Parts: sequence; C-alpha cells; structure tokens
Amino acid sequence: MPSPKRFIAGAVCPRCAEMDKIKMHTTDEGNQVRECVACGFSDAVSEQKEPQVPELETRVNKRTNTDDHTVQQVVFFKAGQED
Repeated sequence: MPSPKRFIAGAVCPRCAEMDKIKMHTTDEGNQVRECVACGFSDAVSEQKEPQVPELETRVNKRTNTDDHTVQQVVFFKAGQED
C-alpha cells in the first residue's frame, strides 16, 4: 500500500537547492520516491539489493606486494663536524 506524500523538514533539493520543497512517499512496489515541488526533480530508491559489481582493476590492486617486512635499523649521520 502506498504511503501518503509527506514533506521532509530541512531537506534540500539536489537540483535547485530549495529547502523544504521535498516530499517523500512509498510506491506499491516498495520504492521510496522523493520529489521536489519547486523544480520537478524526482528520485527513487529501491530496497532491493543491487547485484554486486566486481572491483575495477587498477594499478593499486594489481600490484603484488613483494616488500620485505623485516625490521631494519636506521642510522643517522651528523653532517661534517668542525674540529
């Protein structure tokens, strides 16, 4: 059963940036819809989970980690001492 359309206090429209012009309701399919009465913007959010998209392959996640993670001593040298 669809819910009544209700205004959302303090909500700002992503298109026209008007405050308090967004109304929200739920459709018969279970989608939550927000609409702007000022500019006509409409957006629907579904409760159904979207299929998992595989991670894009980039140079960061393709890299093989061949670093040697052993602890190494760091030695600091003083710059030329005057006698």
